[in-house]
Amino acid sequence: MPELPEVEVTRRGVAPHIEGRTVETVVMRRDGLRWPFPPQLRQLLAGRQVLRTGRRGKYLLIHFEHGTLIVHLGMSGHLRVMDSGIEPEKHDHFDLVVQAPQGLQVLRMKDPRRFGAVLWHDDADGLLEHHVLLRGLGVEPLEPGFSGKLLYDQTRQRSAAVKLVLLAGDIVVGVGNIYASESLFRAGINPKTPARRISLARYEKLAQAVREILAEAIVQGGSTLRDFISVNGQSGYFQQTYFVYDRAGVPCKVCAAPIRQIKQGQRSTFYCVNCQK
Repeated sequence: MPELPEVEVTRRGVAPHIEGRTVETVVMRRDGLRWPFPPQLRQLLAGRQVLRTGRRGKYLLIHFEHGTLIVHLGMSGHLRVMDSGIEPEKHDHFDLVVQAPQGLQVLRMKDPRRFGAVLWHDDADGLLEHHVLLRGLGVEPLEPGFSGKLLYDQTRQRSAAVKLVLLAGDIVVGVGNIYASESLFRAGINPKTPARRISLARYEKLAQAVREILAEAIVQGGSTLRDFISVNGQSGYFQQTYFVYDRAGVPCKVCAAPIRQIKQGQRSTFYCVNCQK
């Protein structure tokens, strides 16, 4: 599933092509994806200008004056920008068609597994932060509100493993499975450690590791394991720099001990028993 870096790479790729542009029309080739497409979406957006793009965790936000289009890539979704007139392929389910200086351009969503989503939040319904998908999310890891002290303060009563606390998303949002494993390795913390047993000093190291790992992944275009490609059709290459993720049995790049793989919360965790105490 695309994680925060992949969604941010997508946002940065989409932004120059749609920000400030007026929507010509919306094309929906099925009733919906994970959830039904909003009724009257074509009427809501046609003739309206895209003010800006944003991101909240793994959700891409396309802001209009009267509301926000919320896009989730699901397990296999990605967005491409292309000229109008290019015929859709089998799994191209949604188009946002905008006016551009060179003619009409299409922001097209492909989603073979159909676990993605395109939803609408009307400003008349209240603040965007109150949307059912967004209201329980923690702080953004790349913004000033995220710190080791926050992690420390919010985990004093949590006996769950620190890896699972990172994935929960209610303290810090967007640190998915890949980047949680890599961040814990960089911070030298065993992923099985109960969250409440980790000291403030070690949480400071973990917060810094999370910021560094996510920032590096964004620069490298995210990770491409199966389905993810960026808006321009290129694959990310952060997976080439993994220290632990998907390297079970391979020697650790630091100490040469074999990387171990375990299951935590139905997800695979990779770590080095020597480097992560």
